[in-house]
Amino acid sequence: MSASVFLGPLPDAHAPVLDAIEGWVQAGWLRELDRSLAAFFSRLAPAAEPLVILAAALASHQLGRGHACLDLRATLEDAGRALSLPPEGGAPVQDAVAGVAVEAPSHWLRDVSLKGWISALDAQPELVGDGPGATPLVRVGRRLYLRRYWQYEQSVRAEVARRVALPTAAAQPEAQAAVAATLDVLFPKRADDGEATDWQKVACALSARQAFSIVTGGPGTGKTTTVVRLLALLQHLALSSGGARLRIGLAAPTGKAAARLGESIAGAVAGLPFAQLSEGDALRAAIPTTVSTVHRLLGSRPDTRHFRHDARNPLPLDVLVLDEASMLDLEMMACVLAALRPQARLILLGDKDQLASVEAGAVLGDLCQRADAGHYDAATVHWLEAVTGQRIDAALRDDAGRPLDQAVVKLRRSYRFDAGSGIGRLAEAVNNGDESALRQLLAGGHADLSTSLQRVGQATLDDAALRRLVVDGAPDAFASAGKGRKEQGRAVPPPVGYGHYLRLMRAQQPEADASQEAHDEWAREVLKALGRFQLLCALRGGPQGVQGLNPRIAGLLRAQGLLEPELGGWYAGRPVLVTRNDYALGLMNGDVGVALSVPFGASAMSGAQGSGDALQQRRLRVAFPASDQPGGIRWVLPSRLRSVDTVFAMTVHKSQGSEFSHAALLLPQQLSPVLTRELVYTGITRARHWFTLAAAPDMVLAAAARRVERVGGLSEGGDD
Repeated sequence: MSASVFLGPLPDAHAPVLDAIEGWVQAGWLRELDRSLAAFFSRLAPAAEPLVILAAALASHQLGRGHACLDLRATLEDAGRALSLPPEGGAPVQDAVAGVAVEAPSHWLRDVSLKGWISALDAQPELVGDGPGATPLVRVGRRLYLRRYWQYEQSVRAEVARRVALPTAAAQPEAQAAVAATLDVLFPKRADDGEATDWQKVACALSARQAFSIVTGGPGTGKTTTVVRLLALLQHLALSSGGARLRIGLAAPTGKAAARLGESIAGAVAGLPFAQLSEGDALRAAIPTTVSTVHRLLGSRPDTRHFRHDARNPLPLDVLVLDEASMLDLEMMACVLAALRPQARLILLGDKDQLASVEAGAVLGDLCQRADAGHYDAATVHWLEAVTGQRIDAALRDDAGRPLDQAVVKLRRSYRFDAGSGIGRLAEAVNNGDESALRQLLAGGHADLSTSLQRVGQATLDDAALRRLVVDGAPDAFASAGKGRKEQGRAVPPPVGYGHYLRLMRAQQPEADASQEAHDEWAREVLKALGRFQLLCALRGGPQGVQGLNPRIAGLLRAQGLLEPELGGWYAGRPVLVTRNDYALGLMNGDVGVALSVPFGASAMSGAQGSGDALQQRRLRVAFPASDQPGGIRWVLPSRLRSVDTVFAMTVHKSQGSEFSHAALLLPQQLSPVLTRELVYTGITRARHWFTLAAAPDMVLAAAARRVERVGGLSEGGDD
């Protein structure tokens, strides 16, 4: 392609639309990337109608909002809703920026029909194609893609369909008796089950039958428990038939999610009845407990989108389990599928109702679109009932069920939240958009739920209310100040705030001459205590977002004598979140650490120097859980951390894959495009024992009435 395409003058005919795009960029509505792409296409096709250039800019903009493509019809019907302009922090539509009148896209589309827009696009074959080829844009019905994302979508759909259709050893008639017998050992009948369907057992059986499967369910439904028993079943079938041990990989999108999965699997493996199965010791050893991040598993190459493992160099695995799959975007899922051997199994775990990935695509949500209603065909129902002894309800049967339906199972019983749990009921009401139930729950009356701190969510950010919450967790907002509560017969510690971990940090700090092991144990306890409380926000910018709240909270804690003054932005007790993978340090996006004051001469700590008398001096090091060593601690010099944020306040998006004993969700006073049912549900379900809702009831009701609708064509039966 000639240099003139990149450097030549812009066509005069495109000047008005390019000026409008320039105004949108200055207003904060579009990205610089979107403008650059529009200018590139303008030079590439100078005869194209301005509508084509506009469509290209808006399609690029949609990727930044998490959509795989631009829905032309939805944009014409309501450009403001379809594009969510202006975004958070952008200028209002009526404002003028740098002397340029900022007009909404609806101004440009007011006299445009869907047929006319499609005709304009199709008249530019050098820019727009309808499938395979080299055009930078692809139109499929009413959807307009940048080619790369169309290719990702096509590859994911084709590869999922191929793996769903793969025959597996467990599905063969001769294996049915062995599958049934092993499942009966792994899922012994419990006295409290009654006649209720054991969905964990059903999920295990269905996943064993498929080379591709999804186990979805809300918090506490036992996704990890199910997959550990599934791995035991698969390994038992392989070893008992004289085959080789299966090579199994475990991964999650973030370091925090990977660490949680590793802990959960280790605990679940310890409780399995291996003694009742042949190859007991070998079987226990055959189930891995080490979990990697997806990027580390694939082998990221710095400064490139490519990975070391791909179709030409596949992962040496027979089975791959991916947890927190709702966080996987379209591009990453395409890369994972490409890196798997053709016959390898892929098992996805996740909550389909959580927020979708930050990047483009809603892979898990699209693939689980029909999970609530089951849609199991006669063959699937017959097989499941034969090997599990469980009855599949008639409402979940569908003789016209699709192939993908037979690979997806929803766990329908929560073992974490009982019928009286305010957290569980609130999450369910939000997820169902049940206004009546929400109003009742927001009125209070549940031991694990506090809704009395509405002033924290007001524009004034009442200091006294915020201090109560972040310092001590506002326990007085709960019944009996959170004391005396039990779950499943075990005492639940009262709710706390950040004061808990900061006081523990000081009280348990080892002497300067203490061993490395003592300092590691101290760091583990501080990190564990840090996880007792987390303030979650809907927004990143503004006074009610993390950028405004983090320094405010640090100031409140400092005023209470819990934090020392800052020195170069650092201080003992500073909690930080890694925001970009750093392979040199062994840290992944999502890892959480805390700055601690340690002996200057502790040689085992990264970057430490000196010895002898220097042991009496202390310097800050940031302690992170070592993802490659269960229970280990990775010590890092603050100066080596280039991409970290303080996380006294954390966005709900960043909290995915995490769990906190006490979580507080702060919603802004005014409705924002980011406030949706999925965001509120995800925030609520980060809480294990205590949940504080710092928001006006009307804001919760408004958010619960709005669903995230990611635009794309991955789900079967999409309407073009």
